[in-house]
Amino acid sequence: MKAVKSSPIVLISSIYKSLTKAEQKVADFVLTDPHEAVYSSVTDLAEKSGVGETSVIRFCRKLGFKGFQEFKLTVAQNLVSPEELVHGKLDEKDSADIMARKITTQNIQILEDTFNLVQKDKLEMAANVILKAKKIYMYGVGSSGITAMDLKNRFMRLGLNVEAVSDSHFMAMSASLVSKDDVVIGISTSGSTKDIVEAIKIAKANNAHIICLTNYALSPITTHANITLLAAAREAPLQGGSFSAKIAQLQILEILITLIGLKQKKKSIESIEKTAKAVLNKMY
Repeated sequence: MKAVKSSPIVLISSIYKSLTKAEQKVADFVLTDPHEAVYSSVTDLAEKSGVGETSVIRFCRKLGFKGFQEFKLTVAQNLVSPEELVHGKLDEKDSADIMARKITTQNIQILEDTFNLVQKDKLEMAANVILKAKKIYMYGVGSSGITAMDLKNRFMRLGLNVEAVSDSHFMAMSASLVSKDDVVIGISTSGSTKDIVEAIKIAKANNAHIICLTNYALSPITTHANITLLAAAREAPLQGGSFSAKIAQLQILEILITLIGLKQKKKSIESIEKTAKAVLNKMY
């Protein structure tokens, strides 16, 4: 069965009676609120359905999908037009001015929502742990790998000992060598990226302090984190790497970086001056 050629909603109805009771709970939730299912992580959907994550995965496979992400992508494709999935609620007849206003309004709301999610105690904890760390590692792949590099740049300018890793093999090797004196920051919008979660598990086994930055409070990466920092924007499957989700994450990181800078104000100022002078001859 090639599920991508059929509506998942139709497929669910056709095999409903052959599902286990746990799988039927997942089916009931998806049938009742498919839009919410599209914006859920596997952990989210499991909790909302009142089952374990393995039941969600088995449910997806019984429908003919390789896993949860493929199932979610196909549900999304059947709910709305590809244009809406990629760009949000925009109209092709919108002028550039109207389009710009809609996107700006959306991003302002995302920043407000992210601010409302900020937990001061977790940011304080994260800042203190980072300042005490022997070395700070940032793990991220794809778009999150670029965010990891951005964070490395900012941390390095504050004089911190940092390394950003975006290759999955290097990530696993790096995680195997960390110690209790190190901090590992895992960045994953979905919180479900296998390479990141597996590397975080390895680092956690080596007693490194784990901080995760994600847009999903209930996702696999958060189960291994000592501190979870949340951003507000959620992505549909076809919106991977959206700037809206990144803006929300960058807001959290900007707050964290500023907090760290103020906690070691003298060192931060000296490091910023040194790094700025180091690249003066690189510009006209």
